[in-house]
Amino acid sequence: MIEVLIVVHGSREDAVALADATASRLELLGAGARIIRLEGRPVEAKLPETPPSTSLVVSLGGDGTFLRASRLARAASCPVLGVNFGRLGYLLEVAPEEFDSVLDDAIDGKALLEERLGLLVEAPGISAFALNELAIEKTVPGHMVRVATSVNGEHLLTYSADGVIVATPTGSTAYNLSAGGPVVSPGLDVLLLTPVAPHFTIDRSIVLGPKEVVELTVLPDRPAVLVADGSLLAQIDPGTTVRVARDPTPVSVVVGSRHGVGGRLRASLREGHL
Repeated sequence: MIEVLIVVHGSREDAVALADATASRLELLGAGARIIRLEGRPVEAKLPETPPSTSLVVSLGGDGTFLRASRLARAASCPVLGVNFGRLGYLLEVAPEEFDSVLDDAIDGKALLEERLGLLVEAPGISAFALNELAIEKTVPGHMVRVATSVNGEHLLTYSADGVIVATPTGSTAYNLSAGGPVVSPGLDVLLLTPVAPHFTIDRSIVLGPKEVVELTVLPDRPAVLVADGSLLAQIDPGTTVRVARDPTPVSVVVGSRHGVGGRLRASLREGHL
């Protein structure tokens, strides 16, 4: 039997109403449905274990809700379908008005899927996943953090900056874009290394291959914070190295009518300036 996990932004009444209606409709179709409400900021919400029988994860909310839902889908090795109830929604492939038809296609195994590259993040006592980006950021206002970067064990650059980002193509329009990084088609297999407000060093992004491993070492004498997809992971003390590599298992995303990169970008920029 098809088992659908519905992840909904608990503060959005329209999204909650659609979650309830969808669960009822799925049960009439003979499919199982479970609803998870994310209260507060979705990127800070604690997630339960994903039931191993989950066939599809549905996200009803904004980009933050989708990022949390994608982690549940990754754990269950199933696709994730994102419906846009947020303001920007670049990550979200399906508009509310086309949700029912796309959901039916997904249940029948007929939906178009895109595979998205994710990141595995490792540091002492930390193991995490990110679909958008990993960022090391300063902790002291008015002061920079110093981060030494290496690729496949070879020293690259040392940044004195507000932060350093390793982004995926999916995350290229998020923090990476606001820091001056390029917009990258989500179908590409690349990593983006982007400094945030660097001082006296190269201020351009560096595009890396999918098999390259990035190491970020926080240098004396200030600590930093480690953030994955907007969620705070930990404070990083000077001398600590964070390892970032491609997740060998991509995230499968259900694609709707706006699956072209141009349509996504135009819609997101329009919505972001309303």
